[in-house]
Amino acid sequence: MTGVVIAGGRSSRMDHREKALVDLGGEPMIGRIITRLRPQVGHLIINANGRPQRFAPFGLPVVADQMEGREGPLAGLQAGLAWARRETPNARFVASVAADTPFIPDDLVARLRAALEEAEAFSAIAASAGEATPIIGVWSIALADALAEHLAEGVRAVHSFAAAQGSVVVDFPFIDVGGESVDPFFNVNTPDDLAKARALLARAAEPARG
Repeated sequence: MTGVVIAGGRSSRMDHREKALVDLGGEPMIGRIITRLRPQVGHLIINANGRPQRFAPFGLPVVADQMEGREGPLAGLQAGLAWARRETPNARFVASVAADTPFIPDDLVARLRAALEEAEAFSAIAASAGEATPIIGVWSIALADALAEHLAEGVRAVHSFAAAQGSVVVDFPFIDVGGESVDPFFNVNTPDDLAKARALLARAAEPARG
């Protein structure tokens, strides 16, 4: 299993601050995601465009989109699949997560892969409260060429590609963060979302009152 943290977005709703690198709980948000995903995969990369040096502190390969123009997370997934097929030939799957989902579950990859294999499918995507978050998923590396073809045809929506592959959908329960029930795929898109995530983590870090 090769993991890819997709950090190639424009961050337009975050006042054009790069979401992956905003401070969350005393570290860059992507650092929290790396910490949670790293034990679940054999190899881990960051998909990002622009200067790769800004991610140097994490010590991971930084892989840019193969398409020009920042074509969205589906292009990031393609970059991850192509890298994994080339650089980790023993890997059969890629696990993708977004760089703005800091509460991903510790059993994310295991549950997605189990569902994929039980259904004999080529991909499995995550959901919560009945709503899919298709960029968070496990994908067979055998889908690399099909994904490239979809992008060449102008498809940019991850959910469209996932539906075309008959992806298994795996629903995850809400988690407790600081005494609040939180969507495990809570997406930090805006300054308000960032403030909420910071408040949740601050409460979670408070010592228990006996």
